Amino acid sequence: QPHLGKMVTSLGIVDLDQGKHWIIDATPDFKDQWQYLKEHWNTELAGVFLTHAHMGHYTGLMQLGREALGGDRVPVYAMPRMRKYLESNGPWDQLVSLANIDLQSLQSDSAVALGSQLSITPVLVPHRDEYSETVGYRIKGKVFSSLFIPDIDKWEKWELDIREEIMKVDVALIDGSFFQNGELPGRDMSTIPHPFVTESMHLMKGLDPIQKSKVHFIHFNHTNPLLQEQSEAYTVVMQEGFQVAKQGTVYPL
Repeated sequence: QPHLGKMVTSLGIVDLDQGKHWIIDATPDFKDQWQYLKEHWNTELAGVFLTHAHMGHYTGLMQLGREALGGDRVPVYAMPRMRKYLESNGPWDQLVSLANIDLQSLQSDSAVALGSQLSITPVLVPHRDEYSETVGYRIKGKVFSSLFIPDIDKWEKWELDIREEIMKVDVALIDGSFFQNGELPGRDMSTIPHPFVTESMHLMKGLDPIQKSKVHFIHFNHTNPLLQEQSEAYTVVMQEGFQVAKQGTVYPL
């Protein structure tokens, strides 16, 4: 149904003082997301930060190619394997050879300054890393910090404790791809090892209400009932003290 349509998960970082914005992940909806930030905030694209080489997270880079926008050395920040993948495989290597994009190297846990009081730091997370490593990002502004993890395998596979990471930030935007097991009929969901929202809520049930309220579930598969505010699942998440992210939400930095 058209009225239920949502864009693929992405996060924009806007610095009004500099008149710039950055986008985390070049999704299949990249051109619309870029245009929204440009028009809504009157800012120019200053770079793209990639999380990993899965379809919903980097394929929008094609919009920067000669057949589309024809980008001029748009900074694209990538981890080592992600960078090598783009440099070594078509059609992405053409973006590099034609200087539509300018690849910038990232290192895990090494901050990149975007402004005098604005920085972003990649953090490695376990995921299905067929072509690249996978990262989430910590974003720190003047008075506000956030954690963005759109994709991760089960929380117990991570060397860090998500509960402790939540306590370090003001908002945690985390993988909520699937609400519960069995959501994909006919498919073995153990081969798609995202943390179910039900699992995440159980893991975090001991957090106090303030910490729980920081958690915003994101990155919903089309089967996820959290896409519908009238669903029982949506009510359960809210009653448990967590949040469901909405398209267009603004978090001040």
